[in-house]
Amino acid sequence: MAEITVAKSAGFCFGVNRAVDIAFKVAREKQGGCTLGPIIHNKELVRELEDRGVVSVASIEEINGREPVIIRSHGVKRSVYEQLRSMGLEYIDATCPFVSKIHRIVYERSSTGDVILIAGDENHPEVQGILSNCVSEYHIFNSESDLEEIAKIIPPEKNNGVSVVAQTTFNEKTWKNCIKFLKKLYTNAKIFDTICNATSKRQAEAHELSKVSDCMIIIGDRSSSNTNKLYTICKSNCERTYMIETAAELDSSMTAGALSIGVTAGASTPERIIKEVLDTMSENTTSSVNENENFEEMLEESLKSLNTNERVMGTVASITPNEVYVEVDGRKQTGFIPFDELSSTPIQSADEVVKVGDRVELLIMKTNDVEGTIMLSKRRVDAQKGFEELQKAYDEKQVLSGLVTEVVSGGVIVVSNDIRVFVPASQATLERDADLEDLKGKEVKFRLIELSQRGRRKKIIGSIKSVLRDEVAAKRAEFWENCEVGKVYTGVVRTLTSYGAFVDLGGVSGMIHISELSWLRIKHPSEVVNVGDTVEVYIKDINPETKKISLGYKKTEDNPWAILERDYPVGTVVKAKVVGLTAFGAFANIIPGIDGLIHISQISNKRIEKPADELSIGDEVEAKITGIDFEKKRVSLSIRALLPESAPAAAVEPAVEEDEVVAVIEPDAEPVIRELADEVPAEADAAVEEAVAEAEAPAADAE
Repeated sequence: MAEITVAKSAGFCFGVNRAVDIAFKVAREKQGGCTLGPIIHNKELVRELEDRGVVSVASIEEINGREPVIIRSHGVKRSVYEQLRSMGLEYIDATCPFVSKIHRIVYERSSTGDVILIAGDENHPEVQGILSNCVSEYHIFNSESDLEEIAKIIPPEKNNGVSVVAQTTFNEKTWKNCIKFLKKLYTNAKIFDTICNATSKRQAEAHELSKVSDCMIIIGDRSSSNTNKLYTICKSNCERTYMIETAAELDSSMTAGALSIGVTAGASTPERIIKEVLDTMSENTTSSVNENENFEEMLEESLKSLNTNERVMGTVASITPNEVYVEVDGRKQTGFIPFDELSSTPIQSADEVVKVGDRVELLIMKTNDVEGTIMLSKRRVDAQKGFEELQKAYDEKQVLSGLVTEVVSGGVIVVSNDIRVFVPASQATLERDADLEDLKGKEVKFRLIELSQRGRRKKIIGSIKSVLRDEVAAKRAEFWENCEVGKVYTGVVRTLTSYGAFVDLGGVSGMIHISELSWLRIKHPSEVVNVGDTVEVYIKDINPETKKISLGYKKTEDNPWAILERDYPVGTVVKAKVVGLTAFGAFANIIPGIDGLIHISQISNKRIEKPADELSIGDEVEAKITGIDFEKKRVSLSIRALLPESAPAAAVEPAVEEDEVVAVIEPDAEPVIRELADEVPAEADAAVEEAVAEAEAPAADAE
């Protein structure tokens, strides 16, 4: 009796299994839908899906309301996605992740201008999908002779602009030979080995098994590219190689006289069909599978139910927008982690949590023996481990950190160690009635104030407020220990009143009086600072008993009189703006905060009756600084000093005594011109007249 050996990798590959799982899920949940082309190249499975309401359509025009539309594992052309979106049709992308990877590579490399070389069958739907992502020149090859023809079109010296990919099911041996040839032609070509790992493994096993078998049975659909490649590989080693689609095609003459029979199956072949073929063969033979393991027993073992809530280890095989697929250790079932079972914290994409190849510990949530799938959770395993760490932190009253992910009724949710911790509103902030939305998305520190568990029910309550109180107390103690008059601090404006601004210096508040905010006169602190502003202040005074702190804000170097002394010495010619007129002269602004007096006798080089005869408020004039009294805060200006002398000396008004030429500014306020005008003696005009009369009279000491 013959011995039957079944290849370990026979049957569904990961991508096909994923696509089939998606199709059956749609059949269960939607009771209808369609696949754009056969979901896989297997007529039996396509018929089974049609019986469940998911039919195969050849084009978008045939969809006719049968949604959702499932994109098959081979993928589709780029234009198909655009058409589906433009028509507003619901679709689910079941394209094999390895095929999607080729799409991305081709699109990115062709966008840079590279010539794309593709190893594969031009008429295969997978290759058609790849080509649709190519936006530059491309060529398809199946052998070294094809590459020789391509070399005539693309000169070998075109080294920096060639990228090479392969159809996922391309013959690996042919690929290796072609790559050797390519490297000689295009030394700098960018070569991407995109043959699916499962395909490579399946082909390698078929090659080895066919070398030691008297007969090879290849199970799979005749339209399947990878099944045909298995047939070609095995036929090269074993003359008695047969391809069948179902057990009904198995003929006893195929295996007659064979002592060793090898069995493998294409990636689109369901395990049910493989099992039916083996059952038929085993009636007349002794089977030996994977080193004398019985295939049926192995299959049953692989499909047995796993205990829900059991922890298992697995390796991340691929990542999609909605799920992560995992190879579970020691199991043949396809493991998948739904997107919302990856993490307790908000994430935008799965690769923020895991990467392909990562080893992860997972919790079994649900098994499906019929479809051979396991629903897994990483979030719940992390939560179990996190609870153990939280218990320790609660016992030791440790300060923890976490991310505020939600604002809920009565408080906020903080996620720490993948555990959701409820923080009541009364424990979330120091201030009453604070807006809890301000906490959302922020990393916070907290303590656990209650932790208990009854079965699966956990009660975990935290307090942010208790940590904030400790931090404030520590800051206050540090401040009072180190503060001193003159020390500079950076603080935040918390409150404004009509008389000043209160600044938080880090747990301690100080006040900037309105007179300390600006050298100019202001009516309200909001003219200088606003709530929330970060300001640099210095301590002017400290009262240790009342714990009151007076702060200074305005800087000495900004004092307008300091600026005047530095930049505007006597004799400087300035442009000044007339801001007030009186009977005895005009006040003109020199720099913000300082006005100077242009006495009537210094306005013109001719006699005038009143300043308004020559000047108006708002006029800009050139004047010379003729005197500065820093003690009395007075500046004297003269326009006349810059004018040519046009009148006889006797007719010109003499300079008035120094005490009579004044410009006044209050030290901490803008000039109040109208008030100053009232302070000038009424006799000023008479004094001027008298001075002029004396000038016109003959000098007594002329001789």
